[in-house]
Amino acid sequence: MPLSEHEQRMLEQMERALYAEDPKFASALEGSGLRTYTRRRVYQAVAGFLVGIALLMAGMVAKQIWVSVVGFLVMLGCAVLAVTGWRKAPKPGEQPAGAVRRQVRPKRSMMDRIEQRWQRRRDEQQGH
Repeated sequence: MPLSEHEQRMLEQMERALYAEDPKFASALEGSGLRTYTRRRVYQAVAGFLVGIALLMAGMVAKQIWVSVVGFLVMLGCAVLAVTGWRKAPKPGEQPAGAVRRQVRPKRSMMDRIEQRWQRRRDEQQGH
């Protein structure tokens, strides 16, 4: 759901106040800090994936199916975390995600698109 103009102005005022009050903290929250955080999260997910493989193998060797299932679930969860973290990570030199959202038109939800199509069809039918 996109922010209203008033909410966007309030958010910009809060950002300016944060930069004025603590520029070091504010810059840490920008792209480089976020990039470091997401990179660390991806590395942790990869390590968790390896632990999941170890659990899967240990369960197979010990003939304990539940250990193998837990290992598989750990692998699956870590793979999802790694992929989502990798996609969210800003590229070097790229603006942080918050700044990009203000410049680019916000994505519409699926329901908004469906409602817009429905309204367009109704308007076309009434016009003919």
